[in-house]
Amino acid sequence: MKTDLTDTTASKINKALVKARRAIGTPAVGMVLTLVIVTDEENAYDALKAAGDASREHPSRTLVVIKRVSRSPRDRTQSRLDAEVRVGADAGTGETVVLRLHGEVVDHAQSVVLPLLLPDAPVVVWWPVNAPLDPANDPLGALAQRRVTDTYACEQPVKELAARADAYTPGDTDLSWTRITPWRSMLAAALDQVACQVQGVEVEGEEFNPSCELLAMWLADRLDVPVRRTRSAGPGLTAVRMDTDCGPIVLDRADGSLATLAIQGQPKRAVALKRRDTAELIAEELRRLDPDDTYASALRYGVERLKQENGGDAPAKGARNSGEREAVPAPVKSVAKGPAAEAAAEAPVKKAAAK
Repeated sequence: MKTDLTDTTASKINKALVKARRAIGTPAVGMVLTLVIVTDEENAYDALKAAGDASREHPSRTLVVIKRVSRSPRDRTQSRLDAEVRVGADAGTGETVVLRLHGEVVDHAQSVVLPLLLPDAPVVVWWPVNAPLDPANDPLGALAQRRVTDTYACEQPVKELAARADAYTPGDTDLSWTRITPWRSMLAAALDQVACQVQGVEVEGEEFNPSCELLAMWLADRLDVPVRRTRSAGPGLTAVRMDTDCGPIVLDRADGSLATLAIQGQPKRAVALKRRDTAELIAEELRRLDPDDTYASALRYGVERLKQENGGDAPAKGARNSGEREAVPAPVKSVAKGPAAEAAAEAPVKKAAAK
């Protein structure tokens, strides 16, 4: 069921939500959180579709904030709020309100969103594109317990990671970090199967892919070993090679869906490691509302520090099987680790590094 409201107010939107719920026979509110999506018209459809798919796991009230660009000075001084209320099959398992802001109200989006938040429920704000440099100090970000950005959608994603590190506040997270969860799980499980000391790591992937940088920084931070960052044609992350005193451990994914795990002395294994869509990523982020200390530690390791330890940007490989290897950088100094909870969360990796 859809209800269109033109030149409306937050009070009228709330009344429309109650009326729509009664019309479809579900007067009770069974949602667990409020998801605020801040986007533009171009990306609103994809963001709404991903949020609708994620709502099957996390029933929520989804508020989509679209800031419309006013073409003339007169339009910029006239405030107007248009809304589209969706419930039932048109909104997944929750409720959706699309808010289009015109004129001066664009600069006061938080005053429109605040009355529409579910009472006593956590708030998550997601910027699919054009995220602020400091999400926690953004007027909408200040309303939320969790703030989700995506550096992959930025024009210079690797440089954006440095800005995210400088402005990090507990509760911030990034979908580029969420994309590497299966890689981190697989690598930690592989290290837990051997009693070897890791001596060096190589992370191979696309040049302008922040997930590759985050995985390299996570490995450098947790293992305290030299990490090389090399480039490939993709898609995304393509391989991780860990050199140990018992032989190499290689996780290779050339096609973006099926990977091969090779451990010295063991048969090769095929593992599912497909590239996940946005709905799966946002659903994973909504499962936890506490600060992600592991992400914070990896982010603060620093892109520039990773480049310095590589001796600058590593050149792109001409072929994956060319056999050409780069010189291993000199060992780096020990890096201070995060709190005890973070160490416990990464126990498999720490265990292998300590052996």
